Amino acid sequence: MTKLSIQLVKYGASKDAFAFKELSISEPLEDEVQIEVERFGVNYADVMSREGNYREAPPLPCVLGYEVVGKVTKVGKNSPANLMGKRVVAFTRFGGYSQLVNTKHFAVAIIGDYDGNKALALATQYVTAYYMAFVATTIQKGDNVLIHAAAGGVGTALIQLLRNKGVNIIAKTRNTDKTKYLKDQGVSHIVNYTESDYYRQVKAILKDQRVDVSFNPVGGSTFKKDWQLLGCTGALVLFGGSERSGKKWGTLSTLNFVRKMGIIIPITLMMRSKSIIGINMLKVADFKPLTLQFCLEEVVKLAIEGQLDPQVGAVYNAKEISEAHEFIGSGKSTGKVVLEW
Repeated sequence: MTKLSIQLVKYGASKDAFAFKELSISEPLEDEVQIEVERFGVNYADVMSREGNYREAPPLPCVLGYEVVGKVTKVGKNSPANLMGKRVVAFTRFGGYSQLVNTKHFAVAIIGDYDGNKALALATQYVTAYYMAFVATTIQKGDNVLIHAAAGGVGTALIQLLRNKGVNIIAKTRNTDKTKYLKDQGVSHIVNYTESDYYRQVKAILKDQRVDVSFNPVGGSTFKKDWQLLGCTGALVLFGGSERSGKKWGTLSTLNFVRKMGIIIPITLMMRSKSIIGINMLKVADFKPLTLQFCLEEVVKLAIEGQLDPQVGAVYNAKEISEAHEFIGSGKSTGKVVLEW
């Protein structure tokens, strides 16, 4: 079957990077379902893919996209029959910028009449946050938690998942305009790193205490600062490298990025009971599919029950894909950026 898709055809500026094309969509495999897409999400990893800085992305030309909301129209013979005809939110291993997608049945959760724009945030952002906060780490009441890019999709999800658990949240942002947004999310401590060094600001907030967990999608020079802020038994969770954004992959730039992060001697991890945890949700999906399914079902349940309130930052028409990419790459976005067919 042929359906309209948005292809990434060229690395670089968003206005030149995409083309709308009719692509042939195959029948779903035995463990897959086919979804007629009503809307899809854009993530920062998409921006890095467009810039040629995301190594997991398929070669050009390709269709980006990690999550969709739509109706299941076909079910593979080894997939749950009860998914047929259901409205779902689903992960896609790329391919989400399309009117029709195939994906694994374990990457799908039924949402019924739940708000489709909010549901898109539940996939990549909230599942990533849930996995990091409740599977990869064991955050306890009273812990000091530093959240980088706190007003973004994953940052918002982390705040909502942790704010009622007696955790002391320190939200890091670069935009003064996002202060009210973060306060509305229930954050007391907000650090604007464009005003002064965030390391000093966090130290002033904590006084003689240390950070217990840092959620860091930036990498690079922030690694050393976070490591110095981290106390014994603490964990530094790395789930991105946005400091690379806008820079081309190359030997010198890669070495410089690594240099900024420094070298950790493994014995010091044991002596200080400190951890470095790397998160790549594509690898979680590949090697722990049931864990991915559990996290997706949990956040959907919490959202439907009203315990989570995903924030939608902007809604575009699919034809405005370039504008959506520019917006999320600008650092001005909050919550989820959505595109509707």
